[in-house]
Amino acid sequence: MKVNQAEFIISAVRPNQYPVDALPELALAGRSNVGKSSLINRMINRKNLARTSSKPGKTQQLNYYRINNDLYFVDLPGYGYAQVSKTEREKWGKFIEEYLLGREFLKLVLLIIDLRHPPSKDDEAMYSWLKHNGVPVCIVTTKADKIPKGKWQKHAKIIKEALGADKSDPFIMFSSELGLGKDELWSVIEQRIGYGREEGEESREIGEASVVEPDSGDQEE
Repeated sequence: MKVNQAEFIISAVRPNQYPVDALPELALAGRSNVGKSSLINRMINRKNLARTSSKPGKTQQLNYYRINNDLYFVDLPGYGYAQVSKTEREKWGKFIEEYLLGREFLKLVLLIIDLRHPPSKDDEAMYSWLKHNGVPVCIVTTKADKIPKGKWQKHAKIIKEALGADKSDPFIMFSSELGLGKDELWSVIEQRIGYGREEGEESREIGEASVVEPDSGDQEE
């Protein structure tokens, strides 16, 4: 998808603030500071449309970004931040659960995990919850540029095994710095929302073909 227009629409804190134009929605879920905002900026070729923050837990709303009048990226509150009160975490959790289970325009959740580290217990719980509830998910591992290319496969295997990842779920290695995985992720998104197909045409399944593997070139230190 060629991005010609991207704009921030709203920070929604309750359902009656969600957009009503019925565009497909792609939600980004992950730990605080895992790189969700940087991923959005790389995907739309903008430096700071999605604001990055050095303060984990800053995002406490559903931040909607409209792309080309074709879809929304919806940045969910980061989870796993200890300094947020238990009451606030429970409040966010209920809000996010209602969105993920009840939002009819949600087409796919991008579960964002740092490639450098094994999934946290929160990452594992989120993936298990999404699978249990039948919510379509794509695993995206960020910050691939922070480790040598020759170690990507090892780290990817650790993440897949820890999550108990379903082989039918796309798994994409991503780097906001290098642009690695950008085209592959757009391909997964386009396929999921039916972009470029005639209305009513049956959707194809997203399978293992969507997995992005590193090339066989020399290691990068």
